Amino acid sequence: MASKAGKPERNDPCHCGSGKKYKHCCQGERSEQLFSRMGIAGIVVAMLLGLVLVGIALSGGEGSRDCPAGTVWSDAHQHCH
Repeated sequence: MASKAGKPERNDPCHCGSGKKYKHCCQGERSEQLFSRMGIAGIVVAMLLGLVLVGIALSGGEGSRDCPAGTVWSDAHQHCH
């Protein structure tokens, strides 16, 4: 018997028409699709985080305060003296 939401239960006949029970036919495909989507989302998040970190590294950030030997950073003038 199908659940109230219309999704088949494990022991219902599969909706694809194979004649098998849902648990032996298409139930696994849903979980595989979910894990696939979660994997893709994880890769996208990792790439965006990587781009942000590269952008921070290339913008100078705190690294712009690394002055050559014999000079010091001036907060008032925002450069090395």
